[in-house]
Amino acid sequence: MSPEMKYEPRVLVGESGFVLDDVPHFRDYIPNLSTHPNPLQDNPAYSVVKQFFVDMDDTVAQKIVVHKGSSRGTHFRRAGPRQRVYFKSDEVHACIVTCGGLCPGLNTIVRELVCGLSHMYGVSKILGIEGGYMGFYAHNTIHLSPKKVNDIHKRGGTILGTSRGGHDTTKIVDSIQDRGINQVYIIGGDGTQKGATVIFEEIKRRGLKVAVVGIPKTIDNDIAVIDKSFGFDTAVEEAQRAINAAHVEAESVENGIGVVKLMGRYSGFIAMYATLASRDVDCCLIPESPFYLEGNGGLFEFIEKRLKENSHLVLVVAEGAGQDLIAECKRSMNYEDASGNKLLLDVGHWLSQKIKDHFSRKEKMNINLKYIDPTYMIRAIPSNASDNVYCTLLAQSAIHGAMAGFTGFTVGPVNGRHAYIPFCRITETQNKVVITDRMWARLLSSTNQPSFASYRAVEDAKKEEVPPTSLLDEGNCSNNGV
Repeated sequence: MSPEMKYEPRVLVGESGFVLDDVPHFRDYIPNLSTHPNPLQDNPAYSVVKQFFVDMDDTVAQKIVVHKGSSRGTHFRRAGPRQRVYFKSDEVHACIVTCGGLCPGLNTIVRELVCGLSHMYGVSKILGIEGGYMGFYAHNTIHLSPKKVNDIHKRGGTILGTSRGGHDTTKIVDSIQDRGINQVYIIGGDGTQKGATVIFEEIKRRGLKVAVVGIPKTIDNDIAVIDKSFGFDTAVEEAQRAINAAHVEAESVENGIGVVKLMGRYSGFIAMYATLASRDVDCCLIPESPFYLEGNGGLFEFIEKRLKENSHLVLVVAEGAGQDLIAECKRSMNYEDASGNKLLLDVGHWLSQKIKDHFSRKEKMNINLKYIDPTYMIRAIPSNASDNVYCTLLAQSAIHGAMAGFTGFTVGPVNGRHAYIPFCRITETQNKVVITDRMWARLLSSTNQPSFASYRAVEDAKKEEVPPTSLLDEGNCSNNGV
C-alpha cells in the first residue's frame, strides 16, 4: 500500500477509558448522502422481533474480564440492522468473491449472502466473481439467485472457485466501477483481507459509493480479535475421525504408533482442540510449543515410556511444528506461495521417519507406525451444523453493515456478540495458542505429556503475555498509542 493510501484508523476516546475502534463510513468521504428507511421494518420475518434495529451507539467490548475499577477499554461497533440505510434495494448491485485456500463453510457463506440480500433487502442483482481476485478482470461472472444457491451448503469447496494471488488493485477497482457494482463481499484469510484494505482505499480515493466488506476465513482459527473463524468447528470434528483411525491402528498391534498431521501453519488450535475432544491422543505437538527429540525429557524418551506403559501411542502434530528441527528448514523459509505464506516442509513424514530410525536402533522394541494426513479431506468437506449457523450470522451481519453505509470493515464475533472490526485490527497480528494459558495446561493434563519446552522458553512466553487485567490494547492500528 502506498504511503498516500495508508489507512488512518478512527479511534474515539470517551469517559472512563472507553475507546471505540471504529470502522469507516460513506459519510467520511462522500458528502450529502441521502438515507432511506430500512425495508426490514416491513419484512414479515421480522414482524415478531421486539426491537428491529441496533442502536447506532451500541458497541461490543474487546475484553470482558476486568478488575473492579478498571477502565472500560477498547470497543467495536456492534453489528446488526440500522434504522436508516444508504442504498435503495433496487439500486444495489452486489458481488461476492472467495479467495485463498478451501475451508468448510465457504459455500454456506455464499448462500447466506445471496439469500440475505434477496430475502431481507429485496436485492436482485448479485454477481459471483469466479476464481478469486483475478476473476474481477480475467474470468467470467455468474448471476447468483436464491434458487441457484439453494443447496450449495451441502457441498464442500466454493461454487465460485478460488485462487491465491492475482491481486491487481487498479484492474479490480476498474472492473467494480465499470460493472456498476456498489457492494463487494470478500471472503478470505489474512492476505485476502489485506488486499480488501487496498481495494477499499482505492475506492475511497476515487470517491465511489461502494461498500467493501470482508468475511474472515481461515481453517486454522488464527485470525486476531474474533472469537473463532468459520469452518473451525467442522475441522476439529473431522480431525477426530483421523485421530480415531490412528488410535484403532495403533492399539491393534504391539508397539503401534499412529501419527496424525493436522493443519496449523503458525497456530496449533485445530491440533489442540481435536486432541482435547478425542481423548485418545498421547502427545500433541504445535508450532507455539518447541520440542526436541533426543536426550532426557525429549520426545523419543516419552514415546518409549508410553509404549512400555500402554503398548501403543497416538501422536498429533500440527503442520508448522518442529520446522526448526528439520534440516532443510532454513532453505524452505525463502520460498512463499502466491498468498505470501511460507512454504513449510512436511513435518509429518519427517517426524515419522525420525521415529522409525530411532527405534530401528533399539533392540527388542520393534514398532509398527502408521501415518495419516487428512489435510485436504478436512478442507474439502461441507460445514457442520454449528458452522452453518455461524456462517448465517456472519453473512447477515455483513449485509446489515453494508446497507447501513459502513465500509472497509470485517465482521466477526467478539465475546459472543457480532461486531464490525477495522481491517487493520485483524491483519496486524495472528492469533496463536498461548502455552502459558490454562487451555494448553488442560491439554497437557489430558494427555499427561511433558511440555518439552525449556524453562527459559516458558519464562519468555510469560513475559510476552499481556496482563489479564489490562484492557487497553497497545497494538492499535496506528503507530500512535491511544
